Order: sequence, then structure tokens, then C-alpha cells
Amino acid sequence: MAKGENVSHTPAGKLLKPPEPSFTKPPHQTVLDQKLSICSKLCFAIGGAPNQVAGSATAFFLQIYLLDVAQINPFQASMVLFIGKSWGAVSDPVVGFFITKSKWTRIGRLMPWMVGCTPFVVVSYFYLWFVPPFTNGRFVWYLGFYCLYQTLITCFHVPYSALTMFLSTDQKERDSATAYRMTLEVLGTLVGAAIQGQIVASAHTLKNCPQHNMSVSHLGNGSGAEIVKRIVHSQDFLSHAVSKQIPFHKGFILVMRHGPYLTLTAAFLFISVAIQLVQSNFVLFCTHAVDLRDHFQNIVLTILVSAVVSIPLWQWFLERFGKKKAAFCGITWIMPFTVMLVFIPNLVVAYVVAVSSGLSVAASLLLPWSMLPDVVDDFRLANPYCKGYEAIFYSFYVFFTKFAAGISLGVSTLCLEFAGYDTGACRQPDQVAYTLKLLIGAAPVAFIVTGLLILLLYPISEDVRLRNKLCLEELR
Repeated sequence: MAKGENVSHTPAGKLLKPPEPSFTKPPHQTVLDQKLSICSKLCFAIGGAPNQVAGSATAFFLQIYLLDVAQINPFQASMVLFIGKSWGAVSDPVVGFFITKSKWTRIGRLMPWMVGCTPFVVVSYFYLWFVPPFTNGRFVWYLGFYCLYQTLITCFHVPYSALTMFLSTDQKERDSATAYRMTLEVLGTLVGAAIQGQIVASAHTLKNCPQHNMSVSHLGNGSGAEIVKRIVHSQDFLSHAVSKQIPFHKGFILVMRHGPYLTLTAAFLFISVAIQLVQSNFVLFCTHAVDLRDHFQNIVLTILVSAVVSIPLWQWFLERFGKKKAAFCGITWIMPFTVMLVFIPNLVVAYVVAVSSGLSVAASLLLPWSMLPDVVDDFRLANPYCKGYEAIFYSFYVFFTKFAAGISLGVSTLCLEFAGYDTGACRQPDQVAYTLKLLIGAAPVAFIVTGLLILLLYPISEDVRLRNKLCLEELR
């Protein structure tokens, strides 16, 4: 079979040659299977860092900021977190839909979304961390700006994550670019946690509390131009590809019926909820459940430094042993250590837990974004005439994980309300400490185990991935 010749497979296994395309090949078509330069990968990766600077700050510190700095009650804080996350989740498929309907421009179809929303993201993020002079309307203030921020950051993140499919047709090159992206994003997370952690710590109402006011005995144990040019030209090339023009809703149904996508999304939905629970409640746990409130900034930084350092390790591991094995080894690492911190709450154990948790955080960040392109390739092979729906895969993956995270954040904060959380108090009731212990230990373990059991059903092994790669090369 000649390379570049398009074919389709009938149910009987016969090969049919499609009708010749009615377009002329673009004169400056980018070669998508060539190797990406280190500079190109870095330029692509840098785009995700600012998003993670803001994301890490909200993940680690927004909950305690709302409770003890803005001083809204736990029920209102739970509503801000739940509604905001749910709003962001709903906006993902909506933005994905509008992206698929966007017209092609001189800089492609995805780049205008990222460039246009960035100034407004900055403004909404600033006001999210601003304490207004009034008190009665603070709930509406934070709810409004959190929803606005979630919408605008979605307008950036969905097209940016979908760019992965346009960087190269080589799976190894895409995996490598994803590893660069995750490294820069975790570095962004590190910067965000470092800066915001110091700000929150300095403004925290517990700052003036007695140093040892609580006992834990009750707890028990190329170049920038090159990468932009590559993205624009590759979008232009794929826009002219032979494709069957089908309505968006039919394309959506095809995606939602694709078994590997559903399995991968469901598995990492539960895993991401577990990581989100640990992230959002860890500072409260250190502050109110164990006497580590003077160390939480450094412990959080240790987690993120460990994650940055371990991303190249997991990239090597997935190339050597496969992505599915890397997911199992990386994600399970966090479970025994978080339980250990619950039952042995001291500073040394906390730092050991921080280092080990960073390994799992890195794996949970790298693996799903490395595996999603394989799912898209598998879908392309099964539906060779269905083109241009890459944004659906990415937007709905983020939708499901955001929605689940929103529910978990809202419920966990609501649990603190039921446990009797006293906003601004130096010491919280014993029930609050017990609730935080469950949210850090038992709940994440249960979600991780569920996610890994679902991941066992993920059908794209390394053999299948290699076979898909060879088949797609034949179809081009």
C-alpha cells in the first residue's frame, strides 16, 4: 500500500479506496511526522505554566482562604467551590462545541481562543483573591468571580490541550511534548503554591494564635515561531483532510460510545477526585488536625518539588514498561503514605509523605494527558472519515473530572460545616479534626482503588498502541 493513500475497512475486512479529494494540497504543508526540536517542545510547554500557577493556588489555598481570610461560613464556601467547579465543568463541552464550529483564521482555529481570553483571565483571577470592603455580599462576590474565572480559563485550557494532537503524528513525539508540558506545568504549580502559600500564611487569621494551642492525642494514630507555524499549518492541513461532514451531536455520540475513552475517563475521574481531596484539605488538615500549621507551606512545596523531579522518571518508566503499568505504579504510591500521616502525625512523617505524594501527583498529571492521544488515534482508526472532533475528547474529559471534583469539594467542605467548623477560631472541635482525617486518608484511598479497578479494563496496551500507529501510518 502506498504511503499517503487513504483506505477504510469494511466489516468484512475488505479495503475500499475513498473518492479522491476535491482540493489541492496546501503549497506549504507541514511535515507532521518529523521530530520536534527541544525548543519547539519548550515553547509548547510554557503555554501551560501560567494556568497551573493559578490552578495550584486555588487547589491548595482557596478553601482555607474563603474560610479564614474572607471569613464566609463553611456552607457558603462549599457552595462557591461546588457551583464554581460545576460551572467550569459545564463550560468545557460548551467551549469544545464552539471550537469545532470556529472558522479557520490566519493563526489557526485554536490560537485565537487562547490569545483572546488571556487578559480577562488575569482580571477575574485578581478579583477572586481580593477581599471586598463589605461583608454581606461576599458570597455573591466570590461565587461570581470564581464562575467567571472557571469559564475564561476553560476558553484557554481546552484549545491548548487539544493542540497536542496537532504537534506531530508520531506518538513518541507527542508523548515527549506532553512530558515537557507536564514538567513546566508542575513548575508553574510549584511557583503558584510558593507565592500564594506565603500570602495566605501571612494573612491567615490563625497567625496570632498561641503556637501550641492544641493536642493531637484525640486523633489517634526549533523556536517560538517554529512551534506556532507548525500548529497553524497542521491545523490548516487537517482542515482540508478528506472527512465526512457529520453534525456535532452525532460526532459527540460517536466519541461517547468509544469504549477506551469511557474507560480512561472513568478511571482518572476517580483518581483525580482523590488527588483533589488531598490537595484541597491538606492545608486545613495541617492547621486543625495536627500541629503543623507553621510548616504547611514548606510541606506543600516539598510535594511539588518531588513532583517536578519525578516527571522525567515516569516518562522513562512509561516508555520502558508501558503507560498502563506506569499508571498503576505511580498512583498506588500515595495510598499507604497518606494513611501513615493520619495515624503518625509528626513533622518527619509529614515530609516523607510529601515526597512520596509528589511521585503520585506527577503520575496523575502526566499519564492521562499522555494516554488521551492514544485514545484519539484509536478513534480515528475506527472512524476514518470523522475528523475535527479532537476538542470533544479533551473538553469532555475535563468536564467529567471537573464536575466530579466540584462535587467532592462541595461535599467535603459541607462535611466541615456539619462537623461544627468555627470560622476564624484558633481551635476547632474534635469532630472537625476527625472529619479532616477521613478526607485525607480513607476517602482518597477508596477513590483511588475504584479508579485503578476501572483502569484494569483499559484495552489499549502497548501492543495495541503500536498496531494503531502502524495502521495510521499506512492510512496517511
